[in-house]
Amino acid sequence: MNQVQYYQKIIIRLKKYSSPVLLLLFVWVGVAKAQTRFVIPDVFEARQTPKPPIYSDLKNWAAHPTIKDLSDSVPKKLRKNDLIFDQKIYKADVFFIYPTIYTQEIGPEKAWNAALDDAALNEKIDFGTILNQVTAFNQVCTVYAPRYRQAHYSSFISKDKISSKKALDLAYEDVKAAFKYYLENDNNGRPFFIAGHSQGTIHAARLIREFIEGTPLQDKMIEAYLVGMPLNDTNFKSIKLSTTPDATGGYVSWNTFAEGYYPTYDTEGYKNAAIVNPITWTTDTDWVDKKLHKGLLGKNLKLDPQTVSAKIQDGVIWIKKPDVRGKAFLKIKVWHFADYNLFWLDIRENVALRLNTYLKNKQ
Repeated sequence: MNQVQYYQKIIIRLKKYSSPVLLLLFVWVGVAKAQTRFVIPDVFEARQTPKPPIYSDLKNWAAHPTIKDLSDSVPKKLRKNDLIFDQKIYKADVFFIYPTIYTQEIGPEKAWNAALDDAALNEKIDFGTILNQVTAFNQVCTVYAPRYRQAHYSSFISKDKISSKKALDLAYEDVKAAFKYYLENDNNGRPFFIAGHSQGTIHAARLIREFIEGTPLQDKMIEAYLVGMPLNDTNFKSIKLSTTPDATGGYVSWNTFAEGYYPTYDTEGYKNAAIVNPITWTTDTDWVDKKLHKGLLGKNLKLDPQTVSAKIQDGVIWIKKPDVRGKAFLKIKVWHFADYNLFWLDIRENVALRLNTYLKNKQ
């Protein structure tokens, strides 16, 4: 019995007592633990990199307004007929860069970067981050999320820093190429959000720093949601942390952990991180009661409002156990995988607020 089968067996046993939210979170954590122990033992070889994407081919987009994909999914309570499929009505775009999903042991190709035609990996991307993260922006924005040759999880834990950098650089080149294609063929001068998670945030911050900041594009960027990596204002020259819910032209960021837990890795980075509480969108450090929480997104697109209490603590977000059925089973300390899910409806409403503020200020 492999580890994934082991976790599936536990899930069946818990099903009787667990809420849909708990089941979803448990699956994600279990699979992550089963996959992220592998470290590539070989050095990066350019000749072993997968073929580069051609972004005029829609198969190289995980989310795009001209195709029906999982980014179009909407919780039942929020559905607005078929407006989601007429994305011309939306007044802004979001360019989303997904996190590291390429974690498994690699085959004989020994590639540090993911192949775009890996069907199993693409399915994990689509049913993971596209369904559970990117959907926070739909019905407010036209959604673009390129597939890219993401760097393997090894890039963050390997002692081979040269290979790690080469893999991340290659991934970034795809992200930059996708953004350039989007600007030249789809944007049509519209304002946009930049958003990412984890590895996606690394590439998003670099894209802003090297391609947007200090150019006419900066005035078109409504806000950046740079989630799941410790950042601060030193990452940019003029773009700053937004500290009010309706501020525009800056960025917001957070990293989520259980109350009382502090990460033992990159401690200095987290302590110096600039973050907001994604319930209030401010830098206040008091506990924010779950009554102010808009809602987390669980299994089958189920929304659970008023379930999460959160506070800023030394550059991270602490949360109490989400107030869902079966919460006694939750032993999670690192909530990184659910940075978006936990505050899904909070993000969605905040995106709409910032967009409205931006449009009003441009009148």
